[in-house]
Amino acid sequence: MRILHLSDTHLTQAPGSDGDGVDPRESLRRMLHDCRAVPGLDVVVVTGDIADDGSAEAYTEAWELVGAFARRRRIPAIFSTGNHDDRAAFTAVLGSGHFDADGRDRPQARFDGADGERAAVTMVGGYRMVTLDSLVPGAGYGHISTAQLVWLRTVLADPAPHGTVLAFHHPPVAVPGVEFHSVLGLRNGQDLADQITGTDVRMMLCGHFHLQLFGMFAAVPVWVTPGVVTRIDLTAAPGAMRAVKGASASLIELGGPHSPVLHTLHARDPLAGHTAFEADAEEMAAVIAELGPAA
Repeated sequence: MRILHLSDTHLTQAPGSDGDGVDPRESLRRMLHDCRAVPGLDVVVVTGDIADDGSAEAYTEAWELVGAFARRRRIPAIFSTGNHDDRAAFTAVLGSGHFDADGRDRPQARFDGADGERAAVTMVGGYRMVTLDSLVPGAGYGHISTAQLVWLRTVLADPAPHGTVLAFHHPPVAVPGVEFHSVLGLRNGQDLADQITGTDVRMMLCGHFHLQLFGMFAAVPVWVTPGVVTRIDLTAAPGAMRAVKGASASLIELGGPHSPVLHTLHARDPLAGHTAFEADAEEMAAVIAELGPAA
């Protein structure tokens, strides 16, 4: 099982560069172009912040680029929501977010919450791919609703042939000492842990932090892929934040003798590593104070 894992494309309605001098469309195009020769892919998964502005045009662009890549490979393309996404616009363009190899919105099962939250299931090569919706409208942190978690437990009641992969935006793990991770991550991780303990969940795929990160959660490996639009550089001064240019993605290998095997892919970009934006410790402290402490 080989998964191309993308996240945080941050596409916008207007073409061209954003305020940090990064062109989100070009970053995504470059990443997909440089992945064109990666062999044996079974599915493409995009874990949220597809749109930066929640516009229908951004989701259309994402589907045109990622969908075309997947259809050429004859593999499914799966999308989930992030904190920058708009559920109504996401649904209008991407439906459930689960497209088969022919580009049709055809999940095996789906959850449609009263407030528009969505989750869905697709089987790929014996693995059950489940997207969850951790979006909290207007907030940077994540939360998975009780109704969604009850639905998830029902889905997991019957084991899949090779197990289940969960894909959602806000990570339930953090780099120790990086305060913005604890503030902006998944706020109700214990609720998720209670639902997946003792089930066939083999892997969790997340985004949001714009950096590569591995950790264990409820005895399950969690992988956070770096952003397509930018990557956070943790060599910045303590308490500060630096984002650098250069599109990145991940390749996830499941089922082999060393499973899971995870590694990052970096687009060939002459500006890779150049600073996109930087906030010093004082600026970051103000941002964190405004967001409030982690629950």
